[in-house]
Amino acid sequence: MQTRPYREADRPFLRTLYLAARKAAFTWRDTEDYRLEDFDRSTLGEDIWVAEDQGKLLGFVSIYRQDNFIHNLYVDPHLPPRGVGTALLQAAERTFTATGSLKCLVKNEKALAFYHKHGWQKITTGNDGGEEYYLLHSPKK
Repeated sequence: MQTRPYREADRPFLRTLYLAARKAAFTWRDTEDYRLEDFDRSTLGEDIWVAEDQGKLLGFVSIYRQDNFIHNLYVDPHLPPRGVGTALLQAAERTFTATGSLKCLVKNEKALAFYHKHGWQKITTGNDGGEEYYLLHSPKK
């Protein structure tokens, strides 16, 4: 498995992955209005890294590089655990020029456990669109 910068040819699959992964992760939400095009809006202006293995795309991370902020990190929900999320998180962390940050919904317990396992710490709590989230910071180097 390797991580590499996004290529435009990745878009069709990543749109599908983003839709499926969000539906799998956000079980408490009504996801009926989720669309393939959501990927385009959600990653606009962001740096994107993908994980692939033998030409098969496994997941992606998108980053607001100027803010050292991870906006999206999703892995194909049909894959067994195999370190894809960790590889993508590490790819994002390598781009940081200062402490990294991200927002994670309080209800997304699986993602919170993943970030905590990798040393990310809760800094504060906020609310976005009626949903509570934690602001997390990356481990100190």
